[in-house]
Amino acid sequence: MSATFVCPAPIATRERIVLGHGSGGRLSAELLRDVFLPLFSNPMLDRMDDQAIFEIGRERVAFTTDSFVVKPLIFPGGDIGSLAVHGTINDLAMGGARPLFLSAAFILEEGFSTDMLRRIASSMAKAAADAGVAIVTGDTKVVERGKGDGLFINTTGIGIVPEGVQLSASYARPGDRVILSGAIGDHGIAILAQRDGLEFETEIESDSAPLHELVAGMLAVSSEIRCLRDPTRGGLSSALNEIAATSQVSMHIEESKILVRDDVKGACELLGLDPLYVANEGKLVAIVAPAIADRVVDAMRRNLRGRDAAIIGTVGDQHAGLVTMKTAFGSTRIVDLLAGDQLPRIC
Repeated sequence: MSATFVCPAPIATRERIVLGHGSGGRLSAELLRDVFLPLFSNPMLDRMDDQAIFEIGRERVAFTTDSFVVKPLIFPGGDIGSLAVHGTINDLAMGGARPLFLSAAFILEEGFSTDMLRRIASSMAKAAADAGVAIVTGDTKVVERGKGDGLFINTTGIGIVPEGVQLSASYARPGDRVILSGAIGDHGIAILAQRDGLEFETEIESDSAPLHELVAGMLAVSSEIRCLRDPTRGGLSSALNEIAATSQVSMHIEESKILVRDDVKGACELLGLDPLYVANEGKLVAIVAPAIADRVVDAMRRNLRGRDAAIIGTVGDQHAGLVTMKTAFGSTRIVDLLAGDQLPRIC
């Protein structure tokens, strides 16, 4: 008897889509570069930010879309419905926008539980109401049994960017400070533990949460915030590598400054995972001018979502696109994009 094994990140072939293409890492970047960007290229898309920002009349509008395929659908700290709302709001917030309206499209598999759908929709409605946004349009499609894995959700968000706010992954400058809003790895480990039936001493919960109020408090400090990113797929590593590559700068971070909760750290050590690559759904990375870094951190700590905010590194001018980290042992390692996918289906 022979067995067939499929690698999520094959080295030599790119003739078929593999799980690694959805990782937010190196293969995702290749897919964008080789397929989508050459066909869809335009000035707004080419900025490669989490949202498009454009003018309609006298308003600057932020526009984003996202799809959610998380498995399991319900997990400690949230579910696919609340995650879809939070993730879309956060993509708008990373452009400095005040989120206003969402769409919600549901792709359902034949045989899916109506009670489960109602529970997820109720959670989605509550998350939107709590964040002060309205779900104003949507769509529903049903595919044959066995073709849809239960439920997928697509959301689109629209918000307004205040006057004077200019954020982009291309704005990082040498000397800037790198700020992280809190502990990393909670969401990815919560999903993995629930999916694989892993039991730890304490239940690890997803950090899924809306960040627009935290961002508003940061922007009230100064307009010298260069860039915001939420480190979702691919984790902190992907977020920093994307900014460094887009701005053509280097970054150096310190492991001792990066908060990883003990239970998440223990789970990562047990499973052979690197927290830098584990997804988050309620954290952000900020690149800010050095003169305002401490004031931005103080403002963040006054918000529940940023109470553990800290400066974790600096932006440099050598080796453009390179991210390095001083480890707890005093050595320096390169923090590269992940080639494959440590944890598929986490958002």
